[in-house]
Amino acid sequence: MVAVAPPSFRRERALIKRGVWPVAGCDEAGRGPLAGPVVAAAVVLDPKRIPRGIDDSKRLTPERREELFEEICTTASFAVVFASPARIDRDNILRASLWALARAVHALPEMPKHVFVDGRDRLDTPCDCDAVIGGDGLVLSIAAASIIAKVSRDRLMCKLAQDCPGYGFESHKGYAVPEHLEALHRLGPSLHHRRFFAPVVAARERHQAMTIETEIVAMETPINVEISAGI
Repeated sequence: MVAVAPPSFRRERALIKRGVWPVAGCDEAGRGPLAGPVVAAAVVLDPKRIPRGIDDSKRLTPERREELFEEICTTASFAVVFASPARIDRDNILRASLWALARAVHALPEMPKHVFVDGRDRLDTPCDCDAVIGGDGLVLSIAAASIIAKVSRDRLMCKLAQDCPGYGFESHKGYAVPEHLEALHRLGPSLHHRRFFAPVVAARERHQAMTIETEIVAMETPINVEISAGI
């Protein structure tokens, strides 16, 4: 097994030494799911109070993510923005994600002087921005943002599971796992699903066809009515 080095604060510290501060990290959670929003977070870590163990959220257990979420919220500046399924349907998932990431930067208590964002796309922000491919595993501020975004989204999906029971949002968080696909096939899409993702389109078309067929059968079924005339 190859050991994977944890993300570091090296890039942020280099900027701080040059007098560039605040420095933020940005990441999102939820590009791939069939349901729920995409959630973006921006985080400015306090160099003197960085929680130990921050890593790419995908490398952490749910329990450890929750612990670090609380520690980051206590010691750092952060902002979270949700891009709804309606926005994803209207703009597409990439544009909705970039919108949410940029909005998260603007929502920070103080506009940063520099931003690191996970991925290949720079953000539309008034400050300098570096896009870092695989940044959540390289840049500590991005890793912190990945934790904030992931936990915020997971908590929301558990709430949506109560609003729309039967889909299993609380377990798969909207991703296209067999359990979710079976529920889509059985129940059809909910208002929290992304209308133009292929499995959702297929489920909607199937249920529309079933509805039409049911209506046709109802129209063709003879109705026997007995009429009693009183004399």
